[in-house]
Amino acid sequence: MPISQELAQQVTTWFWDHGTRVVVIVVLAVTLVRVGRGFIRRFFSRITGEDGSESQKRAETLGALLGYVVSAAIVIVAATMVLGELGVSIGPVLAAAGIVGVAVGFGSQQLVQDVVSGFFILMEDQIRVGDVIEAAGHAGLVEGVTLRTTRLRDLTGSVHYIRNGKIDVVSNMTKEYSFYLFETGVAYREDVDEVISALKQVDETLRNDPDFAKLILEPLEVFGVDKFADSAVVIKSRVKTKPIQQWRVGREFNARLKKRFEQLGIEIPYPHLTLYMGQDKHGDAPAMAVRLTRNQGRTGAPNA
Repeated sequence: MPISQELAQQVTTWFWDHGTRVVVIVVLAVTLVRVGRGFIRRFFSRITGEDGSESQKRAETLGALLGYVVSAAIVIVAATMVLGELGVSIGPVLAAAGIVGVAVGFGSQQLVQDVVSGFFILMEDQIRVGDVIEAAGHAGLVEGVTLRTTRLRDLTGSVHYIRNGKIDVVSNMTKEYSFYLFETGVAYREDVDEVISALKQVDETLRNDPDFAKLILEPLEVFGVDKFADSAVVIKSRVKTKPIQQWRVGREFNARLKKRFEQLGIEIPYPHLTLYMGQDKHGDAPAMAVRLTRNQGRTGAPNA
């Protein structure tokens, strides 16, 4: 029998004995990955609430992570079975993989730290997709969370990839509910009670607005006079809103408050300074000439 025919017969025999199994294993692995991810997506979609709710954020985060873990497990099992069909002994490969894993573990302590930190971040529900957080010196919207990294997008559109091992403190600004803090400065001559009344009036009109009524959870909480600044009396207050809605509510509140202050004649002062000319060695202050003039009329003659 010619060599070419013998080789073709061997290839055909191997394909029918092992090749078909390899193809079946690959097809099953791809199918299981797709079906698994689809099942996880449908499962978490049933247990979530309305769009943007806390349960949906957590479900999306855990669903993405679980889908990644399931896919990785299926690929590893399929690769092991394919190697077995190709005649590769699995025992030495697993032993070598274990040795390499130990060596890599000693050399990649940062990776292990990132994975462990990411595991506890997800288990303790510190960060979810859709939250606005500040971590590792960056702030933004959480677009993705894995065992190794957290992905943020800030207001400028920049995306920050933060290693979970670098996250020591997480400031979550949209956990269950949010607050918007107001520090309203008015002139010293203004009546504080009148200012507080104006704040509550604006809050009431905002809560009666259909576009904002569902976003505000509680009436405005006024703490009172917080401090005496250089040119203003500062009154502190805050409003409780749904998660991630505090900035929208706060901007609208400030816009309406300015209009209300203008209607009531309440002054929002500009910063000003009191000038002191100082004294010389004899205790005398240097002279400063001040001249007051009035605008001239249409005839060009002074009014005064």
